[in-house]
Amino acid sequence: MDQVNIGVIGLGNVGLGTLTILAENAAEITQKLGFSLHVEAVCSPSVARKALPAGLASTFRTPDWREVVANPRIQIIAELVGGTTVAREIIESAIAAGKSVVTANKELMALEGCNLWDQAIKRGINLAMEASVAGGIPIHAVLREGISGDRVVALQGILNGTSNYILTEIERHGADFDAVLKDAQRLGYAEADPSADIDGWDARSKLAILAALAFGERITPGDIHTEGIRRISPIDFQYAHQLGHTIKLLCSARRSEQGLFLSVRPTLIPRSTILASVQGAYNAIWVRGAYGQDTFYYGRGAGPHPTGVAVVSDLMRVAREIRAGSPERVSPFAHSRLGDQRPLPVTLQKSGYYLRFRVNDRPGIIAALAGILAEKRISLDAVLQLPSESKQGLPFVITLEPAYEADVREALAQMAGLDFMVEPPLALPMERPV
Repeated sequence: MDQVNIGVIGLGNVGLGTLTILAENAAEITQKLGFSLHVEAVCSPSVARKALPAGLASTFRTPDWREVVANPRIQIIAELVGGTTVAREIIESAIAAGKSVVTANKELMALEGCNLWDQAIKRGINLAMEASVAGGIPIHAVLREGISGDRVVALQGILNGTSNYILTEIERHGADFDAVLKDAQRLGYAEADPSADIDGWDARSKLAILAALAFGERITPGDIHTEGIRRISPIDFQYAHQLGHTIKLLCSARRSEQGLFLSVRPTLIPRSTILASVQGAYNAIWVRGAYGQDTFYYGRGAGPHPTGVAVVSDLMRVAREIRAGSPERVSPFAHSRLGDQRPLPVTLQKSGYYLRFRVNDRPGIIAALAGILAEKRISLDAVLQLPSESKQGLPFVITLEPAYEADVREALAQMAGLDFMVEPPLALPMERPV
């Protein structure tokens, strides 16, 4: 056999990007593999209207994914549909038919990836998902094999390009959130319904996958504390800069003696750190190992070609295995079996905090807030107030010495009821230089 046959299901941006790479880079791929990857069939409900890359014009097309899965010539299915319903049916059907699967589906892999892998290994085939997190950054391969000899103690990442683009534009231009969001939608960075991106759900799915790879635990996305970026405003960046920080939607995973802390939330990070320099729609992941110390991975987190590269690379890896007939596989989750330890509540976590208030100014406000913090045995670090012409809706900031989040939340609940408050206080954790 001088080729391995694949079927591509889903012809959106990632599907078409994958086909473009397979067609235009066919000679390079064949040279690396020693055999070719042949696109036997493609599938999409609108397949008749799709313009395929040159060289694939005669490829079999069908709107019915079942025809692709049932094709006895096809050995690998690339599931590029997305979502958790039809995509799951496609993958389970492919596994039942004894076909290996490559997917870019972060949501499904975060929810059901472990169960799907169990099904795959029982059938003696492979399940590969490099493209499910961070597009063109090969972070799965890094955690699964590249630094597998180390013990990961912490991982932080910027895993959603849309949110990072929005925060970058607010910081650069001082525009308000809604205006930048509309611009991101116009440019195609944000969907018509941007909730998955700006409310942190997309990043949460990706962190669940990376945490399983890094720490060997079966993580349910719903167990990860998640906050979005809707309340971040230009004034927050002005104060953050005064403190030598910037603001990122940070995916954070830390191993402690008690267990794992996982969160997705806007966070102040020092401008001196490498993550602070990640701008626009780029992604980045910083990993600290117990022995190898710090490593850093940076690149485009989305887009048809960066994600397509990850899909094609997985296709090549799985095709090599099919040709070699290897009975041994590295789990896509980097561990032979995952544990079931749930993340610790973030209320048990201790951190410095940035508190931003908007108040109708009058004497005694700082004293009232400081009194509430003192009751909770929380120490102030600094009070900052930029000049303002209006005393209505006046913004100012208090930073806190490291405190337990449970105590900070109790203090904030008390503060929110004070009659001079215009809106509930905004609380963001502050990362220290590492």
